[in-house]
Amino acid sequence: MSAEGERAERRERLIKLGSATAFLAIVVVAVLIVIGQSQSDGGDAGSVDGAAEVRRELDGIPQRGLVLGDPKADVRLIEFGDLQCPVCKGYAEEVVPPVIESKVRSGEAKLDFRNFTIIDEESTDAAAAAIAAGEQGRGWDFLELFYRNQGIEATGYVTDEFLTAVAEAAGVPDVERWNAARVSDRVIDRVGAETAEAQRLGFTGTPSFAVEGPATDGLETLGTPGSTGDLEAAVEGAR
Repeated sequence: MSAEGERAERRERLIKLGSATAFLAIVVVAVLIVIGQSQSDGGDAGSVDGAAEVRRELDGIPQRGLVLGDPKADVRLIEFGDLQCPVCKGYAEEVVPPVIESKVRSGEAKLDFRNFTIIDEESTDAAAAAIAAGEQGRGWDFLELFYRNQGIEATGYVTDEFLTAVAEAAGVPDVERWNAARVSDRVIDRVGAETAEAQRLGFTGTPSFAVEGPATDGLETLGTPGSTGDLEAAVEGAR
């Protein structure tokens, strides 16, 4: 089969995948919203939990900025998320970890988190804090810990105190430098650029995913896949 034929066949498979998983995605999202909304005890700066579990999950996996995995991995799986989003929390706790273990740890793919701030200004504050943590090699630790301790969206829990507590639990080495970075124009502008990128790709909600690899026609959007298996299949198809 010619290269053009292979690309056409791949595009057709992605379309079929999207159609087949649309219903499942709706069901999964509904369940994760219920899970997220039941987590009413989060957002407490005095009680940030889960640091040991996050360290175990990420142990030995390279991270640079908000990219997790071998920088030389052929496939890039991109997640656009809002740290306040309860569905993103559900994906971070239930859907994405097996992908990290099966595809990222093995070196088959790297996982690139980009901020898509759709809720309010607190989402921007959280996004900037995550980027600043990533500049010190603790970006994914920060993301995972924020989600594990997420409060109810738009309730004012994303305070300086809460963000600092998450950064300290995530092991950010220089909290003073992190504090300066997260309020800098440079980092705030990056949050806006990532959100604009998600909008250009046609995404309207979080989390949304895209994939890029040797077998893709550039960056291919996946929307919100309904399961871990769908994400793993997208990685396989992009290799």
